[in-house]
Amino acid sequence: MPGGRLTQQERQQIALGVADGLAYAEIARRLDRPTSTVTREVMRNGGPTAYRADLAHRATERRAHRRRESAPRGPQTAPQAYGRDAEAVRDYEEAFTTLLMQQGLPKMMARVLTCLFTTDAGSVTASELVRRLDVSPASVSKAVAFLEGQGLIRRERDERRRERYFVDDGVWYESMIATARTNAKLADTARQGVGVLGSGTPAAVRLENIARFMDFVGESIIRAAEQAREILYTRPEPGPDAADGPAPDHG
Repeated sequence: MPGGRLTQQERQQIALGVADGLAYAEIARRLDRPTSTVTREVMRNGGPTAYRADLAHRATERRAHRRRESAPRGPQTAPQAYGRDAEAVRDYEEAFTTLLMQQGLPKMMARVLTCLFTTDAGSVTASELVRRLDVSPASVSKAVAFLEGQGLIRRERDERRRERYFVDDGVWYESMIATARTNAKLADTARQGVGVLGSGTPAAVRLENIARFMDFVGESIIRAAEQAREILYTRPEPGPDAADGPAPDHG
């Protein structure tokens, strides 16, 4: 499988595939690239409705140029904990951010949440976010307020009286339960339509089927989430290198 940056020809093929309505996985298969590479490429360059190969190529070149210029003095060049490959970590964080954006999170909020999920300590301060993401304090403040309002993160004061932001292990459980509640509301609304449109009519039958489907899916989500909840709090078995002790978290 080829590595390295996408070529301009590959970007043109991506643009043609997006215009033809092909799935990212199919475009990636034709290019012999990972699906995440194509997904990230499209999402960071306008999305499926605005992606253009020439603009995406120029934007990538500008980003690469900025990284080269800032590399000698940028904090992002600090050594990675546990001997991690800094470029691989950065690519993974971009892929994770793209996935969160596809699920509806605004870009800045997705970047902050990704930063928290990939930080060994599981918490960061506002100044750490500003430094790691290279954004303004105002952008961080807005993103944190949004994520806290959604129940995705929480904040506490540390021993130095600084605000520190945490991501809880149970956030995915709460997210699944919230999804189940949304499904239940949709099922209730669909059933209201059955009475309005007349039981047995084609439209009412359609709505009743939607309600039954949402009921089943919602109940299944709650049951699965309750059964699997403890997985979120399970610590993995130590790997073969654990005996050497953890390296410091430079993040």
